[in-house]
Amino acid sequence: MASLASHFSAFLLLFPVGLRRLHFSSSLYLKNPSLYRSKTWYFSEPRWKNLDFYTLIIALPIASFCEIFIFLTFSGHPTYRFPFFQQSVTLFLFWALIILVIIREYTDPLLINEGFVFLFAGVSFLVEYSVIGKGIAGVSGAVYDLLGALTILCAGSSLYLSVNPSAFFAEFLLSSGLVFKGTWVLQTGLSLYTDVFGLKGCKKISVLSAQGNTDVQCDLQEDRLRGVALMNLLFTGHAILVLAVSIVLFGLLSSNRTLRCGEASGPLLMELECETMSMRTHPELEMD
Repeated sequence: MASLASHFSAFLLLFPVGLRRLHFSSSLYLKNPSLYRSKTWYFSEPRWKNLDFYTLIIALPIASFCEIFIFLTFSGHPTYRFPFFQQSVTLFLFWALIILVIIREYTDPLLINEGFVFLFAGVSFLVEYSVIGKGIAGVSGAVYDLLGALTILCAGSSLYLSVNPSAFFAEFLLSSGLVFKGTWVLQTGLSLYTDVFGLKGCKKISVLSAQGNTDVQCDLQEDRLRGVALMNLLFTGHAILVLAVSIVLFGLLSSNRTLRCGEASGPLLMELECETMSMRTHPELEMD
């Protein structure tokens, strides 16, 4: 994430996906809490179903090319070869995750276990955590550490869903975590890579350093400390805002059924009812 453009691209992917997932999962849960099971992906109405896949299939290659372009600008520094490899592996894992979801949807769902997909997602988030803020220190390092904490939250939620897909609180944390990551990655780009929204007394990161100690350049130590305090305050503000949006959305869906959409009604509910009835009738299948 070496520029404002890359941070903004991440925001455009994370924020809508997280908000959409929060909307659909809450709708499904409120439809019948006793039958709720988290899904790897919540599809739109049948006529828009393929749009979900096509959007992601197009967006991920674009993200790949952006990632390559960003790191090619620093190709003169051997220091970036290993970070570039790590970033590429991370991007590949998330690309593979989407492919798994597509294969599971268009083939026999028994071929790819839903728990395995969540497990794969959790591992992907852990790999992402290992590369976040690589070579970033000081004030910038503290900002990326907060982004890493959100990634751990998403990883933990995914891993928990892999063993207990009926845990709505884990789905709620995963969806809210994606929304939070989207807003915070945008805030990071604005604060660290622009002068207009940058920290007072500090200059933006204009280019990554080959020494592996990149940070915003602050005139005084007081500016540096104030910058860390301000980013911590902004992080708290983002957390309150995301929590408020999540609670308000859940409240609106609870009071107004017309706002519920997608798989919260129709085929998916029937599928979940059939699965539940099958498990009650044949408990040995659940043990297997």
